[in-house]
Amino acid sequence: MARDGDINQPTREFPEYPTGESLRARSDVPPEPGRGGPGSPGAPARGLLWVLGAAALAVVVLLGVQATGLLPDFRNPFAKEQTDRSQPPLLKSIRDLSRYVAAEGNFQVVVDVQKDRRNVPDFLLNERTLFVGAGRIEAYVDFAKIGDGAVVVSDDGKSVEIKLPAPQLGETDLDMDKSYVFAEQRGLINRLNDLVGGDPNRQQQVYQLAEDRITAAARDSGLTARAEENTRKMLEGLLRSLGYQKVTVTYTAS
Repeated sequence: MARDGDINQPTREFPEYPTGESLRARSDVPPEPGRGGPGSPGAPARGLLWVLGAAALAVVVLLGVQATGLLPDFRNPFAKEQTDRSQPPLLKSIRDLSRYVAAEGNFQVVVDVQKDRRNVPDFLLNERTLFVGAGRIEAYVDFAKIGDGAVVVSDDGKSVEIKLPAPQLGETDLDMDKSYVFAEQRGLINRLNDLVGGDPNRQQQVYQLAEDRITAAARDSGLTARAEENTRKMLEGLLRSLGYQKVTVTYTAS
């Protein structure tokens, strides 16, 4: 029969059971901070840091794999694309050139053209274009037009006389990279006409006028006289190197 002193006595194997007073005392003690329990205020922040760290690691791994070329490139599905459906060039003709380009002139012209109607206000019907045109034109001698007997050598072989056709001006080459429309004024009716269809040759007329002005300026600039002098110097140096002591170059009327 057990002794009264042995009842409810704590031992090493059976510690003391909590009583009602001890349970109430434990419930009154606040939880220690930093334990990481479910009610800890730092738990959501640590969870968010874990999520961000995992996302950053995934991005780094994905970029590394893409850099190695193991994955295909990710492209914009709405990126701009250009398709060239132009036809191959067609050779129309070939001609041999026997021109000696002796001089070249570069010109710039300002074309100011206005088209309007009488007794009609400019804000209704008016078309004025200020165009700056830049172009070049060549002066050349056509050696293909040298006829028989144009080259006469003296009996002693020390002098030579050459008759050449007069220099000509080539076609005006309008440089569209350096030409531009400086200003343009158009009336209300003109703008409405552009919306309907417009005149596709409107700018072409301005270009042609600029070329005509450059050609006229080249005729008055002495470009052909410069071509005569340059051609004469070229032939004199060439023929003297061949042993001729006297070289005479003349030009026939065109």
